Amino acid sequence: MVEIRIGTNEKGQRFDRFLRKYLPGASLSHIYRIIRKDAKVNLRRAKDVYILEEGDTVTLYLSEEEVESFRRQEKQGSVKRTFGTAYEDGDVLIADKPAGLLTHGDKGEKSGHLTNQVRGYLMQKGEYDPAKEKTFAPSPVNRIDRNTTGLVIFAKNYDSLKKLTGYLRTHEKIRKLYLTVVLGKIPAEITLEGSLEKDEERNVSRTASGESAKRAVTHVRPLKSGKIPGLGNRTVTLAEAEIETGRTHQIRVQLSEAGHPLLGDPKYGDPSVNRALRERYGITHQLLTAYKLEFRGVRDDFPKLDGRTVEAKLPKELRKIKEEIHE
Repeated sequence: MVEIRIGTNEKGQRFDRFLRKYLPGASLSHIYRIIRKDAKVNLRRAKDVYILEEGDTVTLYLSEEEVESFRRQEKQGSVKRTFGTAYEDGDVLIADKPAGLLTHGDKGEKSGHLTNQVRGYLMQKGEYDPAKEKTFAPSPVNRIDRNTTGLVIFAKNYDSLKKLTGYLRTHEKIRKLYLTVVLGKIPAEITLEGSLEKDEERNVSRTASGESAKRAVTHVRPLKSGKIPGLGNRTVTLAEAEIETGRTHQIRVQLSEAGHPLLGDPKYGDPSVNRALRERYGITHQLLTAYKLEFRGVRDDFPKLDGRTVEAKLPKELRKIKEEIHE
């Protein structure tokens, strides 16, 4: 028999979802069998949809050996830190991610990704101990593409994770702003609206109208237009993009389809322009950075962040292009 005391990082979860996190090695069918036959909350049978409260006691009528066989303790190891810290307090860390780094791991990168680096950093600081946590691990609230640089918000506890996720889901209280350089002149602010569908096999997105397509809205504000060395008479625009939705490659796809592909973008960009940029500036990926987060009206939940604007350090390639744009 194993007893689990529900604390602040576990409260508010559905009973079945808690067990799926607590026993990640158990199949879904096994989880529901445990709920039916081998688990109680406060010594009573509980439904899978029961919302756990702080102070509840979950009792698993399984041997300690069986429980441990379903548990996979996280092993961080020594992962080199490559991210910067744009902001940090007791509840939140905002990482400044470099190009080439995944936000989450995948089958090709299981250890050095940003999430693992942040967890390792917090372990070194003594703020996170996976051996003491039942289901929670510091987690990103938003994600950006591997070769997009900039700000990724991490929650250090479950309560912060819920609140920040809610803010981003409703697009309230947190503004996410990106900086990019695109081909062509954008004379005035534009709003790009449509539906995007992702091709999982090719990892590309496109405009579509089927059931799987999802609404995407991007506001683009031109900041500066002109020419840069290496592109002859072609005009480029330094622009700020603000997204209302968070679809895969949203900014890249919508601007490309509007006739303004991002400079350096290998998937949706202009190949001849990209070759010229690679030869002159060494640019091999899209010039796009999640450069600014504005927090408004979060005083009750995050008083240290309320009214604050957090900015990323612009990558050197984008800084150079920005400086070289001229009439």
